[in-house]
Amino acid sequence: MCSRSVRSVRSPRRFSASVILFVFAAAGAFAAPAMAAEAGSGIPDLLGQWGRDMLFFEPPSSGPGPVVRADRKPDGAITVRDPCCTIVQRWLGDHTNPILKPEAAAAVKKLGDLSLEGTVTPDAHNTCWPEPPPYVMGLHFGMQILQLRDEVTLVYLLHNTVRHVRLNAQHPDNLTPSWQGHSVGWYEGDTLVIDTVGIKVAPLSMVDAFGTPHTKALHVVERYRLIDGEAAAEAQRKHGAIYRPTPPYGRGPIDPDPAKKGLQVDFTVEDEGVFTTPWSGRVTYRRLIGTWPEAMCAENPYFFGMDAAMPTAATPDF
Repeated sequence: MCSRSVRSVRSPRRFSASVILFVFAAAGAFAAPAMAAEAGSGIPDLLGQWGRDMLFFEPPSSGPGPVVRADRKPDGAITVRDPCCTIVQRWLGDHTNPILKPEAAAAVKKLGDLSLEGTVTPDAHNTCWPEPPPYVMGLHFGMQILQLRDEVTLVYLLHNTVRHVRLNAQHPDNLTPSWQGHSVGWYEGDTLVIDTVGIKVAPLSMVDAFGTPHTKALHVVERYRLIDGEAAAEAQRKHGAIYRPTPPYGRGPIDPDPAKKGLQVDFTVEDEGVFTTPWSGRVTYRRLIGTWPEAMCAENPYFFGMDAAMPTAATPDF
């Protein structure tokens, strides 16, 4: 996210409602007498910080997969992005992916053409808007999971976006769409399953960083499970992880110990208004070392000589 990091700064003077929510959620999680992953429960211990030093989605083990980078190396391998700014690369998605219906393919091609011209286009990430699944998983270098009996809370690194997952609950019948949608979850053995619907359709609504749009029919199912630590390390290396002594946004480094479990998230996306078929993707995390930083996103509507929409509020939200 190096070309985007100039739009995101860490500032000890600015606090948002999401940060305050995170503080309360963290305090509640660690003070709670009964954790969801208590010993002997059979529930996986996902609590803590997880990170990845790469961007975008990984392909699934089989079947239709996500839009990926169209840039290729001479040997045909997908070009990956260096997250620590030594290489500036284009955000060019493969608009020929057969999962895309014609209008969706045209949207991906348009963003790619602008990228080839050197134009940086506004999106939810670089303009500090809330990021829904699966989009949020492809662009954040860190995530923190808090587990309680009736809720799992996910906190993403940049501007500490907080996402609440209600356990063993149902989606309401008359659901009002929201930026992050409505998420419910449950445990299936060693796997946390999260089902999300009701994701808001807005001018910057996207499924990924390549401009793939979605409609109100978007349905995302995520499956979180612990995997072998060495397998997690290999998956990250294979898909472009470049480990640096100073990670992005003040985040701590990846724990190099392969004996510690990794976290793999397999997700499935359905949206008949945009895609020709349901498709799947994957994101692999490893444990992080260090404290969780305050990584704030500074709204700047004039970056790179462009005008962009900026979130505003007429009254305080806390």
